[in-house]
Amino acid sequence: MKKMPKFKIEIERKPMPEQKQKNQNQPKKPKRSPLSWLYYVIMIGLFVFLFFPIGGENGADKDLSYTKFTAYIDNNAVASLTVYDDNTAKAKIRPEKYALVFGNQEAGEKAKGELKALIPSVEEFAKYIDLVNVERKEQGLAAIDVSYAKSKDYWYLILVNILPIVLIVLFFVWMSRGMANAAGGGPGGIFNVGKAKAEVFDKDKKNKVTFKDVAGLAGAKQEVEEIVSFLKNPTKYTNLGGKIPKGVLLVGPPGTGKTLLAKAVAGEANVPFFSMSGSDFVEMFVGVGASRVRDLFRQAKEKAPAIIFIDEIDAVGRARGRNNMMGGGNDERESTLNQLLTEMDGFGSNSGVIILAATNRADVLDAALLRAGRFDRQIHVELPDLQERKEIFGVHLAPIKIDKSLDINFLAKQTPGFSGADIANVCNEAALIAARNDHSKVTKQDFMDAVDRIIGGLERKNKIMTEEEKRSVAYHEAGHATISWLLRYGNPLVKVTIVPRGVALGAAWYLPEERQLTNKDHIMDNLCSLLGGRAAEEVFLQQTSTGALNDLERATKQAYAMVAYYGMSDKLKNLSYYDSTGRYDMGITKPYSEKTAEVIDSETSAIIAEQMARAKKILQENAEGHNKLAEMLIEKEVITSEDVASVLGPRPWTSREDEIIAANDALQAENEKAKGEEKPKKKRAPRKKKAEEVADLPSTSETIQ
Repeated sequence: MKKMPKFKIEIERKPMPEQKQKNQNQPKKPKRSPLSWLYYVIMIGLFVFLFFPIGGENGADKDLSYTKFTAYIDNNAVASLTVYDDNTAKAKIRPEKYALVFGNQEAGEKAKGELKALIPSVEEFAKYIDLVNVERKEQGLAAIDVSYAKSKDYWYLILVNILPIVLIVLFFVWMSRGMANAAGGGPGGIFNVGKAKAEVFDKDKKNKVTFKDVAGLAGAKQEVEEIVSFLKNPTKYTNLGGKIPKGVLLVGPPGTGKTLLAKAVAGEANVPFFSMSGSDFVEMFVGVGASRVRDLFRQAKEKAPAIIFIDEIDAVGRARGRNNMMGGGNDERESTLNQLLTEMDGFGSNSGVIILAATNRADVLDAALLRAGRFDRQIHVELPDLQERKEIFGVHLAPIKIDKSLDINFLAKQTPGFSGADIANVCNEAALIAARNDHSKVTKQDFMDAVDRIIGGLERKNKIMTEEEKRSVAYHEAGHATISWLLRYGNPLVKVTIVPRGVALGAAWYLPEERQLTNKDHIMDNLCSLLGGRAAEEVFLQQTSTGALNDLERATKQAYAMVAYYGMSDKLKNLSYYDSTGRYDMGITKPYSEKTAEVIDSETSAIIAEQMARAKKILQENAEGHNKLAEMLIEKEVITSEDVASVLGPRPWTSREDEIIAANDALQAENEKAKGEEKPKKKRAPRKKKAEEVADLPSTSETIQ
């Protein structure tokens, strides 16, 4: 029989989004190479050489014909000349002649007023300049200053011509290294793309996680103790011919501590721990995943005994061919899975390598992974119960300054269905709220506000509601509170509010009974409570609103489950169409006929109609109490279980949580009493006999006679 959900908090008026889980272990960022700045310099230089060449059309490297060059000299446009031994000459133009030579003043300034030309020879050009200077002297003009210099060496010319090519080559090398690192190649470039990226927790590492750091999970810890015992003393099992399980699969909802439990196993066994995620195996390159699997197992065998932990294994271990919509498939992922299957079944049982894996989707895993010889055992890590939540709170409250009056039992009762990650989030959020309110210690109210914030969202007191909307929400929420209070198996009420919170206009907090089995009466009372809001609208307001969407959705799903899964309907007794293999998840095919589908629909509608009529009858019989609660909600905006008890009277039934707490306290007291009785009494030391007493004793021979 499929268990009903253990934790349900009523959030009315609008459906609430699912809470996102955060990954606690963020991967470390790779360290940047100390020479990475050099790559950027090379890139800048490359672009400078390619797109901004030295000189230009108007610069000093502008080659002119010898005729034009001498024409500028004759027209008194040249201020000075530099003649080089490679038969070239540069002329510096007078500022007032920029417009004549370059066409505009600005172009000449940018070119620094210099031109270049090839001369016939240094000797002939020197004779020409001498003649020009003679003429200038006759005209009363200053002579042109001429200087002679050596041309630049050939190494510079080679560097200028070769450097752009070298920069291009270096640029492409740098790009290839960057692509290799992005693809997971690591520092070794693309040749290391097939290496496993496992994070290794060595046995000599400090601050290791042990079972003492894992609160709750008593059943799961008991099952993995055998693995720890084998890793500590393997000969104890192998000498007798026993074989330790090769693989252990941790299955459970998100945040229940599967990864933490695996780390604790490695810490207790004091062996190397290789941790990888299932998505780390799958890459865009063909064959990379299989290569990483081989490398991971090779590293583990070298350090055996060791533990390989693959988190979220469903990323690589999903059933082959099951989710291929159009007949195709991800060949790379399937080849990675095939290599993983081969490695798990390939090494011997005495190699000392044990595989731990974690997933919350065990139903989609390939059947070959779960067969004997691979993942021999499945350990279910369930949500913590009341006593385990108390232990988890004890761990997370240790570093927090809490008020002495805070009762951990109360916190454990207020958080049914919370995982270990949720409880850690509650403690952290409570500390933040206390700091925001300038409290010296974290109080009970801070924790209650933290629970409300996490489940329902932040209060939006600035959201304006009309009196009609406020009245509608109040009567709706009062309907839920009244029916759940008057029904035996209704969830105990914590508080009701009409203050908008998150996306909801009103909310009701209940503590569902943490039952191991749920019978038909439990489900019927829950359905009646869910429909109480819509029933109150029809009975007292003679209208309906869209605020009951979340209630109707949940009620319909529960009624459908009663008929199609649990076999609790009159026309389909003892029949279940639930598919645990997941083959019908896509909804393309159904395990029943169209006629049966019509029967399921009619039976579901009948159950909903029956419970709606029941809810209306209860509200009509208790109209006075309901209306008082609604008016109290309009006035106070928030009412608690004490307010409901003052109007409707105390509930005559004891909650299951109180029974569990009493049973746990009695069991703990009995165990302590048994331990006290088992303590051996201290034996007194033998009294030393006096010498005269020893002399009076008969000798050994006399005693035998």
